Amino acid sequence: MEEFFIFAALASFVAFLLPWRHRTLAGIAGWACMALYLFAELPYYFSVNNFFYPTLALLSVPFVWVTAKRLGAGDRNVLYLTRAAAVASLIYIPFGYTVLGDWLIGIVVGQIGWWLAALGVNYAMVDWNMFARNGFRIEIILACTGIQSMAIMLGVAAAVPTDLRQKVLSFLLIVPVIYVLNIFRNVYVILAYTGQWYQFLPEIASNGEYGYESFFWAHNVLCELGALVALVVIAYLLFLVIPDLGKMVDALYQTYRDEFRRAISKGR
Repeated sequence: MEEFFIFAALASFVAFLLPWRHRTLAGIAGWACMALYLFAELPYYFSVNNFFYPTLALLSVPFVWVTAKRLGAGDRNVLYLTRAAAVASLIYIPFGYTVLGDWLIGIVVGQIGWWLAALGVNYAMVDWNMFARNGFRIEIILACTGIQSMAIMLGVAAAVPTDLRQKVLSFLLIVPVIYVLNIFRNVYVILAYTGQWYQFLPEIASNGEYGYESFFWAHNVLCELGALVALVVIAYLLFLVIPDLGKMVDALYQTYRDEFRRAISKGR
């Protein structure tokens, strides 16, 4: 069922990008399918004690309602936002649900291996995408390739109309930078985990697996914070390259804020 909603969202967003009279309805369907996907995944999220995505699923209900309302009214900035989501989906979903994902993982694995060898690190491959060292193993999955961040940022860059110079600069700012930073992130996590660099505070960092603390601090804390900082910097530079993005974000903030305030006022 989850994959049905994903591909329905993709088909809807593709239809939104086409110049026809029902593109607004297609955009609404795309957002609705994405929200339904989050709800369909709730059993999995609860099984791993992840409450971020369930919260996101709940918040998606008022978001989709306001988005559908503003799309129906022809709000230009919400149309831009929907175009960003459509482009991001069009880039990510083929990697997430076809053999393109394994192809990209294979490329990343090869380059990680090259850097480990260049650093003089002895390791073994226990599977086509799994590194082993000092008795610890790390599997490289699609989330390790950076494709999600690239898809989101490329979608943002495509939200508003741009000229050729802005398109080229945006691409160079997003894809090569995120890809290279992601390779170094993977190398760092492998070294930190298999070398047991961070054996701190097991009471909050351990999941019961021996040595997991080093993975937790390297991957879940330091790299997540680093990735957040990197994306903020890239977004800032992207706004300098495409000034209209800043105007769009400001207008969107005011639109959703006002809509939510009106809804709350009516509910009183």
